[in-house]
Amino acid sequence: MILIISGTNRPNSITLKVAKLYQQLLADKGQESDILDLQDLPLDFASPNLYKSELYSQEFINLRKRVADVQKMVFVVPEYNCSYPGVLKAFIDGLEYPDALRRKKGALVGLSTGSQGGNIALSHLTDVLHYCGLHVLAQKPRFPYIHKHMQEGQFTNPLYRQLLEEQIEEFLSF
Repeated sequence: MILIISGTNRPNSITLKVAKLYQQLLADKGQESDILDLQDLPLDFASPNLYKSELYSQEFINLRKRVADVQKMVFVVPEYNCSYPGVLKAFIDGLEYPDALRRKKGALVGLSTGSQGGNIALSHLTDVLHYCGLHVLAQKPRFPYIHKHMQEGQFTNPLYRQLLEEQIEEFLSF
């Protein structure tokens, strides 16, 4: 099982559309996967309760368990202000440290409406994930101007699909 994390809680996000496309490409390879959508985080998860596990809501405990139960995960990450979304950082901070990510494997996909495709966001996230002990696949496709290259949940740029397919091949054997 591979867990795909849609790295924003923004409603109707392109990030979730790319996560669903990634899931379909995995299914085409016969690989089971699930999507963890950060829109499903409880509204109060980032309150001071984040630092007191005895106060976690059942919804947050369930999301943490989904991460704990897998050995591989894919982070689909939009670029927000030249980094990744704060909600993703808060979610990572709320995972059980160090066991939630340590010695597991991850792949990253970057998205942006600008020209860099989330390059710096992926760099920042890689640093955090390495600190947490997650082994990150070196191949990190980045999709600049994503809003111009998706229509009805599919890439209109064939190179974008090719890059995801190539990453999936590498990730399955990683």
